[in-house]
Amino acid sequence: MSSDTFDLVDVAPHGPPRRSRRNFLSGAPRRRSIGDDYWIRVHRRAMACRFEITLASQDAGWVPAARAALDEIDRIEDQLSVFRESSALSAINRCAADGAVEIDEALLGLLDRCRELHAATSGAFDITATPLSRCWGFLQREGRVPSAAAIDAARASVGFDAVALDRGCRTVRFARPGIELNLGAIGKGYGLDRVAAGMRRAGVTDALLSAGRSSLLAVGGRAAGWFVEVISAIRSDGPLARVWLRDAALGTSGAGEQFVVADGTRYGHVIDPRTGWPAAGVLSASVIASNAADADALSTAFLVGGVDLAERYCSDHPDVVAIVTPDGGSEPRLFGSTAGATVQVVASACGPSEARSRRARASGGGAPRALINADCNLTK
Repeated sequence: MSSDTFDLVDVAPHGPPRRSRRNFLSGAPRRRSIGDDYWIRVHRRAMACRFEITLASQDAGWVPAARAALDEIDRIEDQLSVFRESSALSAINRCAADGAVEIDEALLGLLDRCRELHAATSGAFDITATPLSRCWGFLQREGRVPSAAAIDAARASVGFDAVALDRGCRTVRFARPGIELNLGAIGKGYGLDRVAAGMRRAGVTDALLSAGRSSLLAVGGRAAGWFVEVISAIRSDGPLARVWLRDAALGTSGAGEQFVVADGTRYGHVIDPRTGWPAAGVLSASVIASNAADADALSTAFLVGGVDLAERYCSDHPDVVAIVTPDGGSEPRLFGSTAGATVQVVASACGPSEARSRRARASGGGAPRALINADCNLTK
């Protein structure tokens, strides 16, 4: 089991928070006098990122529940990581082309949800796209532009249509060799959902959970909810959007730091599984949904499928919100609505002067704030 780290973060009324960083080997963090306001953050390293649970000062009694819930992340990584030969997913990739592989109910449910999302996004979300990422060199962080023949060969080993799930026998089988499953686009969100379930069973009613710099899940949310600023990596004039979350999740996808440049064209690491080429036309996509797994998966799908897919999906699926920033300097586009969030898309300094907002549910009062694509920065 990984060891947890506790941070206490002072709440500053103006400007950046004053951080008082203390590590605790066990037990709850040292309490301050009644009336002091600070955040407690419990975190550990897993799935190549930092999983973190943020609690308000008055909820210090929930720290043991947060620690216990984070234990679930280690178990999930043991099961889902393609980088561990002993994982259930690695066993599937080794054996499912030769015959049916029995898996547990939780993993079967996750794969079944991946199948549903694949169909609903017209193939933009596809957990079998690993051969294409390898072809482009992104798995080895050695990006390159492959030949058309190499892309075609990789595409022959991609497609969720080749993954057969048997609910009755609880098995998975590949219809042809070369298929690989990789849950990187949904695994962190799925992990947050499992952590949140454990905390709710323990009686926790208010917490903000995060995984890396791209996935958040709000358990409860006093007053207006947990305040989240969605930040653009290329925009310096303020956030793309402000979001207040209550029992909802937010996932963000972007081109990121991995890319290759050829003949003046920049190719990002997110591959469109339908074409074999890197996704183009969208700088970032953020999705709010009732659970973190869907939010993560759909943010990837909308980064690939663009504005048209996001608009269609949100129209067909109530309680899903998408914030999509097209390439070329266009303003962020907002689609859908949800009872779990209030969303305000912020116009850029060079665009319209008024912010556009869509309100679903809010109840006034102060709220914490956090950066979705940076280390959580909480202020009052």
